[in-house]
Amino acid sequence: MAHGSWQPNSEPRRLLERQRELQALDSALSDLGDAADGVQRARPTGLLAFTGPAGLGKTALLTKARARAAAHGFHVLSARAGEKEQELAFRLVRQLVQPTLATMDETERRTFLGSWYDIVAAALGLEATDTAHAPDPTGVRDGLDWVMTRLVAVKAPLVLLLDDLHWADLESLGWLASFAPRAADLPLLLVVAYRPDELPPEAAPFRTVVERHGNRPYPLARLSAAGVAQIVRDELGEGVEDEFCDECWSVTGGSPFETVELAIRLGERNLKGAQSELPAMRDLAAAVKGPGLIESLRALGTTTVRFAHAAAVLGPPVSRELAAALAVIGSEEAVEATEKLRAARILADAEGAGGGIEFVHPLIATTIYRSIPSGLRVGLHDRAAEAVRAAGYGPTAAARHLLEVPSEGRPEVVACLREAAREHLRAGAPEAARRVLSRALQEPPLPEDRAALLHELACSTFLIEPTATVSHLQEALAEPGVEPHLRASIVYRLTQALAHTDRLAEAATVSADAARLASHPRIRLRMQADHFVWSAFRTDEPDSFARSRRLARLAERLTGRGLEERYILGLRAWDAMVRGEPRQTVLAFAEEALRGGLSWTDENRGFEVPVSVALVFMYCDQPRRAEELFTKGMAECERMGWRGSHLAQGQTLFGYIRYRRGCLPEAEELVRSGLRTADRVAGAVPAQWFAIGILIQILLARGRTADARRLADSYRYGEVVPNAVIYPDPRTVYAELLLAEGRHAEAGSLLSAVGDWLDARGTRNPSLCPWQLLLASALAPTAPEAAIGHAQDAVKRARDFGAASTIGQALHTLAEVTGGPAAVDLYAEAVDHLEQSPASYELARALIGHGAALSLGGRVQEAADRLYRGLEAAVHCGAEALAARAREQLSAAGLRPLPLRYAQADTLTAQERRTAELAVQGQPAAVIAKELRLTEQGVRQLLSSVYRKAGTDAAGLAKALETFPRPRS
Repeated sequence: MAHGSWQPNSEPRRLLERQRELQALDSALSDLGDAADGVQRARPTGLLAFTGPAGLGKTALLTKARARAAAHGFHVLSARAGEKEQELAFRLVRQLVQPTLATMDETERRTFLGSWYDIVAAALGLEATDTAHAPDPTGVRDGLDWVMTRLVAVKAPLVLLLDDLHWADLESLGWLASFAPRAADLPLLLVVAYRPDELPPEAAPFRTVVERHGNRPYPLARLSAAGVAQIVRDELGEGVEDEFCDECWSVTGGSPFETVELAIRLGERNLKGAQSELPAMRDLAAAVKGPGLIESLRALGTTTVRFAHAAAVLGPPVSRELAAALAVIGSEEAVEATEKLRAARILADAEGAGGGIEFVHPLIATTIYRSIPSGLRVGLHDRAAEAVRAAGYGPTAAARHLLEVPSEGRPEVVACLREAAREHLRAGAPEAARRVLSRALQEPPLPEDRAALLHELACSTFLIEPTATVSHLQEALAEPGVEPHLRASIVYRLTQALAHTDRLAEAATVSADAARLASHPRIRLRMQADHFVWSAFRTDEPDSFARSRRLARLAERLTGRGLEERYILGLRAWDAMVRGEPRQTVLAFAEEALRGGLSWTDENRGFEVPVSVALVFMYCDQPRRAEELFTKGMAECERMGWRGSHLAQGQTLFGYIRYRRGCLPEAEELVRSGLRTADRVAGAVPAQWFAIGILIQILLARGRTADARRLADSYRYGEVVPNAVIYPDPRTVYAELLLAEGRHAEAGSLLSAVGDWLDARGTRNPSLCPWQLLLASALAPTAPEAAIGHAQDAVKRARDFGAASTIGQALHTLAEVTGGPAAVDLYAEAVDHLEQSPASYELARALIGHGAALSLGGRVQEAADRLYRGLEAAVHCGAEALAARAREQLSAAGLRPLPLRYAQADTLTAQERRTAELAVQGQPAAVIAKELRLTEQGVRQLLSSVYRKAGTDAAGLAKALETFPRPRS
C-alpha cells in the first residue's frame, strides 16, 4: 500500500552458476564509476537486464547488485512491481522517487521539482496546485525525465534496481522505455529483472529498448545437479548422499528459489540427507509451492489463513493493521498470525521506510491469492476498497480493488471510480482513467449522471482511442436532459475526435446541428465558431463561398468582445487572408480577435483559431508578431504540461515562420524538433503532415533535394492526401520536390489539380499557396505563354492582397518565365518589393536572379551589386545551393566574390535604428537620406535590413521597435 522504496532481501547468500551475470554487473558498475569520475570513454550501455521464469534468482542478483553498488560508494534506489498492482499508474516511479522526496519539506520539494511541480505532482503522489488542467502523457514523461535527471545530478553516481517488471504498471513501463536510452549518457545504471514470457503486449517498446544496440538481456538458466547439491550441502553438511542431492534436483527442477527454500526446511527438520529421508524431503518440497504450500498454510489455523488471504489481496508491502481489519481479527491475533507465517517462511518483514510485511517470494503470494475461493476473494476486494479509502490511501488505491468486484449499481462505487479517474488524468495516465471509468459505466451510474460519465470516459480515450471517443460522445448526446453547458462540451469533444480521425465533414455537421439547437446565445455562438473551423479545414467543403459569406455577415453583427466573439473574429481574419482580401482588412480582424486574448490551452476550445490568428501575421509580412504569439502560446502549453501534438505543431509552425523569414538552419532545427515530438505522440498524424511538408520546403531551399526525397519517401509523403487542410499544402510541396528533381510534367499535372481545387474553394492568396508560381515554372520549358499567364495572374492576386513579400515573389517568378530583356525590369520590381519585406531568402533569390539577368545584358557593374548582395543574403540564410549559384554567376561575369560581411542579425545598428525611427515618423526617403547623409538607395537598403532583422514590413515597424533590442554601445 505504501509507495516507499523497495529493497531486495539483504540476507547474504552465495550465488551459484551466475558468474557470467556477475561479471556483467561488475563491468557495468566499473563503467559507471569511470563515467562518474569523468573518464572520457563511451559506455556500451547504461542498462543491464536479467530475465527468466519465476524462481531463477533474479531478485537474488539484484540483491548482489545493491551490495556491490554500495561497496563502490554508489547511491541506490529500488522498486519492485506487484502482481495485483498494475492498475496503480506510476506506482513503480513513485517507489523510486518518493523516498527522496519524503526527506524534504514542502518548500524543498517545490524547489527541487521547480516548474515541473504541477505537471508531475499527481504522478509522484503529491498534491498539485493546479488541479483544473490535466497534463498530457508526453508532458508527464518529459517531466519525469527531468526529475530523474535531477536525482542523478544530486545523487550521482546512481544505480536504479527494478524488479518484477513484468508486473509493472504500463505508465511506469512507458516512461522507462523512453528514459532508459539516456542512462548511458548519465552517471546512472539501470538494473532490471523480469519474466520475458509474462511481459504484457503493451510493453513492446520497453522490450525493444532492452534488446537493441547490444543491450541483450541475460537469461538465467536453471541450476545444474551440481549446483543444487552444493546448496543442499551448504545447509546440511558435506555428508549428504549423492542420491539425495540428485532427487532434490529432480523435485525442484533446478529452481534456485525452490532449492534454497527446500534446503532451509531440511535444515530446520535436522535431516542429514540420507536416502531413507527422501519421503520426508519430498513432503517438504511439496510445501514450497502449489497445493502443498496451501496445505501447509491451512495447518496453521483458520485465523492465520484469513490473515494470509487479506495480505495477498492487499499486496505488498502490507500494513499488519490493515490486513487485520480486512481479516476481521484482533491485533493480538494478527501478531500471532504474522509470527506463524514468518516461521513458515511465507511472510517476512518488509525493508525500507514504509515498513510492514511482505511475502517471502512473489510465487508464494500468487499461490495464496489464487487459492482464495472466488466468492471470498471478491468480498475481500470489496472490503479492501473501503478499508484503504478509510485509511487515507486515496481513490486510486480503492479503485484497484473495485475493478475486481462485480457491478451492483452502487452510486458510491461510481463516485469513487470517477474520482480515481480524475486523479489518473491529472497524473497523465489516460489509459488508467479509461479502465476505471469503463468499470464505473458497468456499475451502472444513476441515469442523471450517465452523460457526464460518458463525457469523462471520452476525455480519457481521446489521446489513445479516438474512435471509441466518438462512440462514447455520440452515446452521451443521445441521453435525455443533458445540461446545456455539458452538451456544449460534449459537442466540442465530439467534433475534435471526429477531426482527429480525419472525419471533418461529420465534425462540421455535428457543430452546425448543435448551433441550430442551442438556446443559450453564447453556446450557439461557440458552436457556430466550431462549425466554421471544421468547415474551413475540410478539403471537401461543398460551398466555401457560402460559408465565407455567412462568416463575414456574422462578424459584422458582433457587438460584444467576449471569447466567443473573438473566436469568430479570428476565423474571419483567417478566411480573409485565405481569400486574398486586402491585408489591412486581415490585420484589423486579427488585432480585434487578440484584444482580450486567445488561449492555446482552453480545454473546451481548440487551439486551431489562436494558431491561425498568429499565422495571419506571418502571411501579412509581420512574422515577428507571429513569433511573439507562438512563443507565448508554446510557453502556455509547456506550463500546462501539454507537450504532445500541441507542442509538436507549435515547434513546427514556429520553424515555418523562421523559414519564411529566411532563417533556414534555425527553421530546420525547429521543425525537426517538432517532427520528433510528433513521432512519439500517438495519433499526432496532422502534426506530422505539417512538419514533413515544411521540412521538405526548407531542405529544398537549402539545396538538399536528395535529403528531401528521402524524407518524403520515409513517410510516404505524396502518396496519401488527408481530408484536412494542411499548410503548406502537401500536394503543392510534393510538386515543388518534383520540380527540384526536374520532373516538370508530373509537377505540372499535380499543380493543375491543386489549382482547380483551391479556385473552387475561393482560396486565391499566393502567400498561402504559391501553386500558380510553381505551375508557371513547371510549364515554362514546354508552354511558355501559359506559364506567363499563370505568373501574371499570381501577380494580380498578390497585389490584391498587398503583402510586399508575396508581390515580390510573384514578380520574381514572372521575370523567370518571361526571360529576355523584359525580365530585367520585372526582377528590379521584385527586388524593390522584397526589400520592403522581412523575407530574406526570397530577397536573396530575387537579387541573384536580377544580377544574372543584368550580367546577361552586359550591365556588369549593376549585376555585381545585385550578385554580391544576393550572395551575402544567401549565406546568411543558410541557402547553400543559392549561394553557389551566386558564385557561379559572379564567376561567369568575370567577377571575384568579395569578403562577406557578417552583420549582427539580432539587433539593429545605430544607423539602422535611426533610419527606422525616421521612417516610423513618416519621413520620406529623401528627407532621411539628407539627415543621415546617405543616398536614397542607401536608405532603402538600410530599411530593407531593418525589415528583415525586425521581422516586419513598414506597417508593423512601429510596434516591432517597441520591443526590439537597441544597438549595443
